[in-house]
Amino acid sequence: MSNNDLTEVLGLDGEERYDYFLSQVGEDREIWILVNAENLFLKISSEEEGVEYLPVWPASAFAQEYAKDAEDLSPKSIPLPDFFRKWVPGLTKDGVEVGVLPGLDKTVWITEAEELKRDLQDAMSDF
Repeated sequence: MSNNDLTEVLGLDGEERYDYFLSQVGEDREIWILVNAENLFLKISSEEEGVEYLPVWPASAFAQEYAKDAEDLSPKSIPLPDFFRKWVPGLTKDGVEVGVLPGLDKTVWITEAEELKRDLQDAMSDF
């Protein structure tokens, strides 16, 4: 993916980025997160919004771009079946939501893990 493509997608509004995420993940069948050297995943707490969320991306390049100023974070792929089977129940149990494809303007579409799962399953039916 070229830098222009990356910047173009990251410049979309939250809803457009969410739709892009659904179509890409529906096609590639994997979600990308960021992990540190201890393999612990990045979780963001927004005191302003009163939520904790797991940021997710449709491709490694987006996660790398997000973490470019953080030395200890690297992209990690989660196969979609693992995300559905292990991550969604765990996130739901822990009260952690999902932040889909944070944009250049630092906005992020935050949704419940179960809702994202349903939306992804709908998107996959198109492939």
